[in-house]
Amino acid sequence: MDDWTTSHQRVLAQREADGWMFLIEAARDLRTTGAIAPSSKALARALTDPVRAQASHPLAVLEAGAGTGPITRALIPHLTGGSRLDIVEANPRFAAQLRRLIAADPDLVHASGRVSVHETFVEQFDTDQRYDVIVSGLPLTNFTPAQVERIMARYMDLLHPGGTLTYFAYVGTRRARALTASRAEARRHAAVDEVMTTYQRAYATGRWTVWANLPPAHVWHLRRPLVPSQPSADGQQHRPDQVSQ
Repeated sequence: MDDWTTSHQRVLAQREADGWMFLIEAARDLRTTGAIAPSSKALARALTDPVRAQASHPLAVLEAGAGTGPITRALIPHLTGGSRLDIVEANPRFAAQLRRLIAADPDLVHASGRVSVHETFVEQFDTDQRYDVIVSGLPLTNFTPAQVERIMARYMDLLHPGGTLTYFAYVGTRRARALTASRAEARRHAAVDEVMTTYQRAYATGRWTVWANLPPAHVWHLRRPLVPSQPSADGQQHRPDQVSQ
């Protein structure tokens, strides 16, 4: 049995283990797990594009809601010397899995000194660090509008000016919940969409649809402005590049 075969078998075994772990955690609490399967390679690639695009120089990267680590595995090979990766994961079982992954995986062990796992909520993540890229795997549509607003505000605060936030949202969730959920749940989901739409209109630089994922997902890239928002004559905060209607 050659090295490629054993490596391939190890990868398949890890994917199967990750899949079962996701199902178990989803059964425990779908609101914080947010999915029934780990992110696909295609989704991981779309989420980590801003890191690959800047891989020629050191970066500070934050990953929030890493789960079992499929995005983490996609991120680390593109971190050049001097880069750092902070991983925020509130689920204690996922956090323990991520620490084992970083400490033991032969493809990651060389980067263990530059990668840290923080078992907390991103809104409570206490750091003075600012990041070039934030990759979010949090199930935002499962939270309340107030929670989503706090999370998004924290993301923008943690970004360097000009830094990029990437996140995903599953395709068709609002329509599905409108058909199957209670009225209160449908209203909550619609209100979360309104919060996200506000951020998308203000900061989005692109959206892509990843069909090769379970379920399919939209990936959004948002960029923090280089210049802070300025108050206008009407007392409202506007981005410098925002056009009045």
